[in-house]
Amino acid sequence: MSSVAIACIAFVCVFGGALLGLLFQTVLPEEHLSTDTKDVVKLGIALIATMAALVLSLLISSAKGTFDTRGNQLLQASADIILLDRILAHYGPETKEVRAVLQRSVAASIERFWPTNRDRAETVGPRASPVEALYDKIQELSPQTEAQRSLRSQALTTALDLGRMRMLLFEQLGSSIPVPFLVVLVFWLCIIFASFGLFAPRNATVIAVLFVCALSVSGAIFLILELDRSFEGLLQVSSSPLRAALAQLGE
Repeated sequence: MSSVAIACIAFVCVFGGALLGLLFQTVLPEEHLSTDTKDVVKLGIALIATMAALVLSLLISSAKGTFDTRGNQLLQASADIILLDRILAHYGPETKEVRAVLQRSVAASIERFWPTNRDRAETVGPRASPVEALYDKIQELSPQTEAQRSLRSQALTTALDLGRMRMLLFEQLGSSIPVPFLVVLVFWLCIIFASFGLFAPRNATVIAVLFVCALSVSGAIFLILELDRSFEGLLQVSSSPLRAALAQLGE
C-alpha cells in the first residue's frame, strides 16, 4: 500500500474520532460531561498523548536514520566505483573490457533504482548481481608485473566491497517501520482526538481546527513512510552520486 493511501486512512480514522467525540457529546448524560469527569479524562489523555509523542518521535528518528544510511551507502558505493575504475585504468589497456562491464553495471543499477519509465520499472532484487560478473572479469586478468599483481588485488578487494555494499543495500530495502507501531499510534491518536471532540464546543471553528490537526498528524505519518521507502514516492535517495560516478567512468 502506498504512503499516500496509508496517510489518508490515518486521516480518516483520526478526524473520524474527533467527529465521533462531537457526536457523543450530544448523546452522553450531563453528569458524564461534568468538570470532575473532564479532569480525569484530561489526565488519561495526557498520558496517551505523551506515549503517542514518544512513538511518533521514535518512528521519525528510525525513518530518518534509514534514509541517511541508504544515502551514505550510495555515496560510499559511488566512491568505490570511481576508485575501481582508476585502479583498472592504471593496470593497463587489458582492462578495457572490464571497465566497460563496470560502466554498464552502474548504468543498469541506476535504471533499476531510478527508472526513467515508471510504468516499466524493474523489480529491484539482490539476484543476478552485475558485481559477480565484474569480479569474474577481474579474476581472469593475467598480471605480468608486480605492480599489476598489486593492482589486480586492489581491484578484487574493491569489487568485493561493492558487492558487500550492494547486498547491505538490498537487505535494507524492506520497510523498517513495524506495522504494529503505526496501528497503535493511529489508535492512540483516534482516542486523543475523540476526547478533543467530546468536550469541545460544536461550531465551525472547532471542526476546522480539528481538521487541520488531523491533517497535520497524517502528514507526519506520510513523511515517515516516505523517508522509510527511500527508492519510491516523493522523497527518494538522490541518484546524483551514482550518476556523477558514471560520468567519470572511462575517462
